[in-house]
Amino acid sequence: MKINIIKGDITKIKVDIIVNAANTSLLGGGGVDGAIHKRGGKAILDECIKIRNKQGGCKTGEAVITTAGLLHAKHVIHTVGPVWNDGYNEEEKYLEHCYRNSMKLARAQKATSITFPNISTGIYRFPKYKAAKIAIHTVKNHPYVTEVLFLCYDEENYRIYKDILNENKRT
Repeated sequence: MKINIIKGDITKIKVDIIVNAANTSLLGGGGVDGAIHKRGGKAILDECIKIRNKQGGCKTGEAVITTAGLLHAKHVIHTVGPVWNDGYNEEEKYLEHCYRNSMKLARAQKATSITFPNISTGIYRFPKYKAAKIAIHTVKNHPYVTEVLFLCYDEENYRIYKDILNENKRT
């Protein structure tokens, strides 16, 4: 499995699967979630509404899959990251579940490439370095695709992911 770190806009990447840092309602929101829904079009929201009507949304740590609509991907996996509460609510475990469950859904679709945003590090305030370590460790332990891209929107996350990946190469 090849892991790459890219700085840019997740909605412009061409891969089999784009992972969305969704909220529990699956109805779109701000940040990555809003951008994916906006660029992907109504088809994504329509499928999210069907999932919500069937199972009541998506719980923290879980993942669901929809069409990618107008995005350059086959599917979008929506996963709900934990809100950071100083580690008192098993946030690390739930974040690991986000990555693991997304990788399992990608494998079920026979995907070869998947792109992840920096789940929970925005308004959910998960510490960026800790989140990056969990993300990289989890995908390495679940190598169900040929290529994993971590797409960082900001320079800080980009540097953190690069540093961790380089650190892992040395050990």
